[in-house]
Amino acid sequence: MKFPIAGLLAGIVVLAGCGDMKIKVWPFGADGPREHSREPLNAREYHCAANKRFYLRTLDGGEAVWLILPEREVRLERIGAGSTRYGKGNLVLDLAADKASLNDGASTAYADCKPAATER
Repeated sequence: MKFPIAGLLAGIVVLAGCGDMKIKVWPFGADGPREHSREPLNAREYHCAANKRFYLRTLDGGEAVWLILPEREVRLERIGAGSTRYGKGNLVLDLAADKASLNDGASTAYADCKPAATER
């Protein structure tokens, strides 16, 4: 009984000394875990004053938008035909070609927002 265990240990010691044994510790890929983008798919990022940001996805050919804020997501419908304003209740998003603002009732929640440069 002692000889099989001693033989097994001797085999392990001999094999351990036979060259460079690289053991792959992370079983899910060669480079380890990857950080995935946190940007929502098909959404445009806007950078605003006070270091705020939101994402916007156009829906139904521009008749509605999906507003993605850090604390919530909401669908806003176009206000008037051909308008660049979208809203739901007191929440109103005013889009222009080069800037945007988001008003929540009497206060401007996100001001002086500009579309982020697209790198894709």
